[in-house]
Amino acid sequence: MSSLFTRPSTASVLYDAPGPRARSRYRLFGVLSLVAIAGLLWYAFSALADNGQFDAQLWDVFQYTAVQQRIVDGLVSTLEAFGLAALFSLALGALLAAGQLSDHKPVRWAAVSFVQFFRAMPLLILIVALYYAFFAKQPMWALVLGLTLYNGSVQAEIIRSGVNAVPRGQGEAAYALGLRKTQVMTTILVPQAVRSMLPTMIGQLVVTLKDTSLGFIITYHELLFVGKAIASQPINAAGFPYIPVVLVIGPIYIAMCLLLTALARWIEARGRRGANRRTSAAA
Repeated sequence: MSSLFTRPSTASVLYDAPGPRARSRYRLFGVLSLVAIAGLLWYAFSALADNGQFDAQLWDVFQYTAVQQRIVDGLVSTLEAFGLAALFSLALGALLAAGQLSDHKPVRWAAVSFVQFFRAMPLLILIVALYYAFFAKQPMWALVLGLTLYNGSVQAEIIRSGVNAVPRGQGEAAYALGLRKTQVMTTILVPQAVRSMLPTMIGQLVVTLKDTSLGFIITYHELLFVGKAIASQPINAAGFPYIPVVLVIGPIYIAMCLLLTALARWIEARGRRGANRRTSAAA
């Protein structure tokens, strides 16, 4: 009798549980997939080894102090462009979000048009256009401005979505107390929106960091440009050190992105703990 009133599990509602034969097939498919992936990796490794890309002589290039200094300089240039682009994109995003939420139609239309245009514009085309039009002698600013316009538009959408996600009653209560819209936005809505959307905003900064690698197209001496320059120099008869450069430069990018991702997760966890403490205190 009790089974008639038992709520079915989510799995049984969405799909039928696989039987023994189905589970056996899944295991077989999994094993075959792993074998196929291992085979592809072995083929790629063998092809690179046959071309001498794992020759110990190719790693000798990193023993030179000048090469090490170039990598450090490239890393500094990457972080410099990222820092400026991150700062400017967050400021532009806040300004555009305020424009999209404005009660004045011309301001709102202008902000929405700006955001939609630069979100749709391919970033590489934007950077190259800025470089040849305005910054042919200053490639860093072409890269920074391109990243700012694109990522600032994305950040504006993130902030706007966060503000609209705040319960409507909070803004209405503030208006009932006689607060102006500017006061409501700056003291009530925006702080909550930023707090809830901060992990997403930092996640977009990870995209900004990775996109600094597009600077090599306009000869900005960031990390990827330096790596390309090192890889294009042959090491005696050993050939070009493409794979060693990838194995050195790639992990640097991965480490920087992982640090930003870890920061986003830490902020998200910290905000969740703070919300739980406030809920417990209110109870």
